[in-house]
Parts: sequence; structure tokens; C-alpha cells
Amino acid sequence: MVTNITNLSRSGLYDWMLQRLTAIILGAYSVFLLGYLVANPDLQFSQWAGLFDQTWVKIFSLLTLVSILAHAWVGMWTITTDYLNDRTFGCKSVLVRFPVQVVCFIALFSYVVWGVQILWGL
Repeated sequence: MVTNITNLSRSGLYDWMLQRLTAIILGAYSVFLLGYLVANPDLQFSQWAGLFDQTWVKIFSLLTLVSILAHAWVGMWTITTDYLNDRTFGCKSVLVRFPVQVVCFIALFSYVVWGVQILWGL
């Protein structure tokens, strides 16, 4: 059982499932945007702005933004716990791993706040 406070769900299985779910959301959003761009080859800014003025697109974009946060956090947590360990640095790994995780969290959280401000005009 994982007891690290920086783990998202405290279970490797749940983290794995969360990453797969968020990958599906990210893939669906990518296909949606690519399809929209292909269907509108002479896209004007007014059309693009009109697309993102629709509430369902804002919600889908927000869901995608939160999915990016969760997906990236699980990935970064896995990388830091796997590669920033005692054997790598010869000291307590938490002294290196925790600051890296804090920086990653602050960056990801900032991106989500910024994205919400852009999407909803806050």
C-alpha cells in the first residue's frame, strides 16, 4: 500500500485507471478539435470564438484541462518516485523528490487556473 502523501489516489490501480480515463478524454478532445479544423478549412477567428462561446465546448474544454492536470500529475508522481530515489542521489530521496513534486504541482495548478480564466473570462 502506497502511503506517500503526494500520491493522487493512494492506489496504483486507481492511478492507472485514472490515467487511462484521462487519456480517453484527451484523445476525444483532440479528435474533436482536429475534426473541427478539418471541417472548417477557411476558419475565421469569429467562427473559432463562436465555437468556444458555446457552454458545452467550455465544459468539454474544462474537463480536458482537469484531465491534463490529473494525467500529468500521475505521470510526474510516477517518474519522481521511480527515478528520484536514494540510489540516484545517495541521500534521502524525499529531500529531492518533494520539492520537484511541489514545483510540478504549482505549475499544473497554475495552468488550470489560467485555463479557467481564459475559458470563462474570469
